[in-house]
Amino acid sequence: MKIFDYMTTYDYEQLVFCQDEQSGLKAIIAIHDTTLGPALGGTRMWTYESEEAAIEDALRLAKGMTYKNAAAGLNLGGGKTVIIGDPRKDKNEAMFRAFGRFIQGLNGRYITAEDVGTTVADMDLIHEETNFVTGISPAFGSSGNPSPVTAFGVYRGMKAAAKEAFGTDSLEGKTIAVQGVGNVAFNLCRHLHEEGANLIVTDINKEAVQRAVEEFGAKAVDPNEIYSVDCDIFAPCALGAVINDDTIPVIKAKVIAGAANNQLKETRHGDTIHEMGIVYTPDYVINAGGVINVADELYGYNAERAMKRVEQIYNNVEKVFEIAKRDNIPSYVAADRMAEERIQTMKNSRSQFLLNNKHILNQRV
Repeated sequence: MKIFDYMTTYDYEQLVFCQDEQSGLKAIIAIHDTTLGPALGGTRMWTYESEEAAIEDALRLAKGMTYKNAAAGLNLGGGKTVIIGDPRKDKNEAMFRAFGRFIQGLNGRYITAEDVGTTVADMDLIHEETNFVTGISPAFGSSGNPSPVTAFGVYRGMKAAAKEAFGTDSLEGKTIAVQGVGNVAFNLCRHLHEEGANLIVTDINKEAVQRAVEEFGAKAVDPNEIYSVDCDIFAPCALGAVINDDTIPVIKAKVIAGAANNQLKETRHGDTIHEMGIVYTPDYVINAGGVINVADELYGYNAERAMKRVEQIYNNVEKVFEIAKRDNIPSYVAADRMAEERIQTMKNSRSQFLLNNKHILNQRV
């Protein structure tokens, strides 16, 4: 892998390698774009097959955060960290405190949060060395568990998708198939049940399914049956890549809107469901409630303010559909275009400012 060729192709700004021999820290911080503000993205700890695989993951995830933050309307760029190691046995206090010092050394260009393989406790250790971290314990002024907020954002985005497909955003009487009943999906089911939707649920965790059946009157089906059930909306809230060659032919829903990341196995599957007339809500737009919530910590967390920002996911989803119709493109392409247009607008604004004030800048030199 030619790192600078890759960074140039996708316009990355910075790649930082962090090593601390005593604690065993081996971390890679990727900063993709800071046009809109400092890069915000979580720290993932994973047992990568190779150092090259870790670098590629950090770069890929950082670019994804640029688009997610831009589409969410946040004044933040995209970045990500991966720590090479087994999160079940390789963690120690010195590791995360050393990592915190590396973040501090970036002087605010990168702000981290928890991700796969890391926890609130890990973020608290990082916080011992730097303030450029979110998702810490509520005792330090954090927002706490992000699942309910993420679920509320998905609920708002789903209503916008329903309006696009059915002409009304009311979910009363709609049948919604929810794949996965984890923390986010369970809270989503609560919102849907309170509005009067009919729920069909599945999960490999039978206890989670039973809880949804008891509390929301949901109908339980086998995990393999969830794709083909008669429903108005399919909500993938578990694994990624569930929209694929095998599932698309049996999906009966008019809307796909859920919390799972990377729902399309390949981009061509987004083209296929677009051609079928299925209203697809791009995952990084609809599931942005969590990052919107932790981003509010940067201003001194205010729950009411954060929730008002999360409510705007409805408008963000509407804008995606508007761009899709304007440019006659699938919604997954429209989401990227929305993010790119916002970033480009800011770049143009800064260029114009520098041009207009060139004489002042020259006087300062």
